[in-house]
Amino acid sequence: MLLFIVVIAACSRTPNNNVGMTGVGNTGPGGGAPGSQQEFLVSVGDRVFFTTDSSSLTPEAMATLDKQAQWLNQYANYRILIEGHADERGTREYNIALGARRSSIVVNYLVSRGVNAQRIQSKSFGKERPVAICNDISCWSQNRRAVTVVQ
Repeated sequence: MLLFIVVIAACSRTPNNNVGMTGVGNTGPGGGAPGSQQEFLVSVGDRVFFTTDSSSLTPEAMATLDKQAQWLNQYANYRILIEGHADERGTREYNIALGARRSSIVVNYLVSRGVNAQRIQSKSFGKERPVAICNDISCWSQNRRAVTVVQ
């Protein structure tokens, strides 16, 4: 009986190892450590979406980019890569050019919000790296994007 009580007591103790709710140290619920790439992804968002054949920023995209700019200005030690992407429709050449316009508009927007241009690179992947593959608007809309990769 004494052994049973000792085992139960040991199991009910929480070790004092500063592991938060995420299991990744003292990071809070799901956001990653302040200034980490994980925090950027979860708290700010790493991608913006575009409409068909467009490189114009939507109001939702601008709101996300405003949060990105604020985070990037706070954590100026990171360099970033802006990846431009397109959906599978159209030629490879057209989609590379469209992805380049998309990444360029994001770079320009971030720079206009105070992010140092020397920290930013951009690259177009066109339709070469889809996140969703199907012949439907639900997939195409996910692939028309620009992604900010924190390096």
